[in-house]
Amino acid sequence: MSPPALATPTAPRSGLRLALLVSTQFVVALDYNIVYVALPDIGAGLGFNAQSLQWVVSSYAVAFGGLLMLGGRLVDRVGRRLMFVVGLALFAASCLAGGLATGPAMLLAARAAQGIGAAMLTPATLSLVNTSFAEGPERTRALSLWSAAGSAGLAAGALLGGVLTQAGGWRWVMLVMVPPALVIMLAAPKLLARDGMDRRTLTGFDLPGALLATFGSALLVFGLASGPQAGWTSARSIGSVAVGVALLGAFVVVERRARDPLMPPRLLRARNLAVAMSVILIFQSALGGAYYAFTTYLQNGHGYSALATGLAFLPVTILSVIAGMKIGPALIRRRGMATSLFTGMLLNGAGITLLAADMEPDASFWTLVPGIAVWGVGGGMTFTAMFVTAASGVRSGEQGVASAMATTAQQLGGAAGLAVLVAVATAGLHSGAGHESSAQVVAGLRHAGVVAGVTAMLGAFLAFALKRPPLAAPQSESVFTAEEITL
Repeated sequence: MSPPALATPTAPRSGLRLALLVSTQFVVALDYNIVYVALPDIGAGLGFNAQSLQWVVSSYAVAFGGLLMLGGRLVDRVGRRLMFVVGLALFAASCLAGGLATGPAMLLAARAAQGIGAAMLTPATLSLVNTSFAEGPERTRALSLWSAAGSAGLAAGALLGGVLTQAGGWRWVMLVMVPPALVIMLAAPKLLARDGMDRRTLTGFDLPGALLATFGSALLVFGLASGPQAGWTSARSIGSVAVGVALLGAFVVVERRARDPLMPPRLLRARNLAVAMSVILIFQSALGGAYYAFTTYLQNGHGYSALATGLAFLPVTILSVIAGMKIGPALIRRRGMATSLFTGMLLNGAGITLLAADMEPDASFWTLVPGIAVWGVGGGMTFTAMFVTAASGVRSGEQGVASAMATTAQQLGGAAGLAVLVAVATAGLHSGAGHESSAQVVAGLRHAGVVAGVTAMLGAFLAFALKRPPLAAPQSESVFTAEEITL
């Protein structure tokens, strides 16, 4: 059955529909980052030890990263709206369970369920954006709002997490997401078109590919995430990564032979999608390392409270939103995707490097502002450009799996970047006495931040591998009216 036709930006309720999808992206991004500053309180409240506390973050990442490919294909086969609503329902229920958790096991199970819900919800949301607006300025504008919401959610997560933890306790970082998720879930049937999918499309589903993709991605994320705690030479880390890579290799082989593959092999040959995934992988690796280094520097190096640490991320939030909504789309329109992607990644990496270089034990926060500003602008620009690039040239009926491929790269990058940069930051701290000085801790974090920033700047050059588009007539700068983007 042919996929639904693209909606036009002037269709009834298109502004409300976009607002719904943008709000969903904000909530999912918020959830990813909101727990970081609450981790010390969570550990104390539920009895986590130093080794197990990281799994409050990693259990979510493993489930999310492992099930994205399956979720993306279900979006294409079962229906975008159905998977959107089911994902929201599971997400809301697991947030409630996490907020009511009475022990480590219950919280980790709830966080894993959140990851499963997000693995359904994220490709559904991105696919709905990509199929509701025609490729070109319309989609760029829609994706800029979606990307800005993602940047804002990631940055605002630290701020809101700090405020809620200090004001009401760590449980509120879970409970706060239940009401908006329920509101979005109830509004979805009214604002999103029926899927119109033929249920017979479920026959012949690529079960072997689904299992290989799920377990391969989950084991790879698990191995990378467990490295800093279990040790990089441990059988658990090495074995998980090795088996995960082997399963993903087998997945590629199976997909080439499958009659109706989970991931159509032609998507692997789509140059723009491949470049976008590579950039996303590097971008998220650097981003995860930068958040870790900056948060740890403020809390451990300067003794900032959870609230003060959250407020320190406010400039990044504001600048990333402005850059994602205004600067990024304007540059894409005038200079194209390659220039936009290169410029955003270069600024992003330069800002992280500058911020890390200024992180000294006695540094004033104001000395860090220039690096924060460049980081925020570059990050917002990059977030828009890389997802516009990933969606370009992909068929409507394959937008779900393409979105899942891009988001899987994001999750693998975050897990790998955090694991590697934690190792860099702690490389010189194993004195055996356990009495490392603040200066030693800060020096390690500074090294990790510089590595993250330089890696992002080098990754900027991947943008020049993008396929050059044919020349086209200039497009009008205005895409939506004020009424269409206002609730």
